[in-house]
Amino acid sequence: MFRSFAIALGLVAQLAAATAACAEEPVDTARTIIREQITAFLQDDAETAYSFASPAIRSKFPDKASFFEMVKRGYQPVYRPGNFAFGRSKVVGDQVLQEVLISAPDGKDWTAVYELVKQPDGSYKINGVMILQSASGPAI
Repeated sequence: MFRSFAIALGLVAQLAAATAACAEEPVDTARTIIREQITAFLQDDAETAYSFASPAIRSKFPDKASFFEMVKRGYQPVYRPGNFAFGRSKVVGDQVLQEVLISAPDGKDWTAVYELVKQPDGSYKINGVMILQSASGPAI
């Protein structure tokens, strides 16, 4: 009886670990995509940066040059971040919302909230970014 209980407990632990890993997988994927796109911006690699855009974004900006110009003009902290770190994340169905905390080279802090959507092929693409200037914290 004890052996059956131990086996059952082991199976439950493995199932819980597998479920936790599956729940983290879209977030890890989203973070990798965001990191690679920011790296492409820093290297002025419009083609790679554009490759992460969802079909909805591509319909608004049908070529890499117009997309890159839009990011340069409207999303400067994302285009040229000083430092960045991942904050909170949330998975809702086939969508991942990922917070990115950015310290821009000019000393201003920003919060970018990325929306990534799962595509029919199983990949994730960036469907939008909302960027807000963060309030400064207390001096240290």
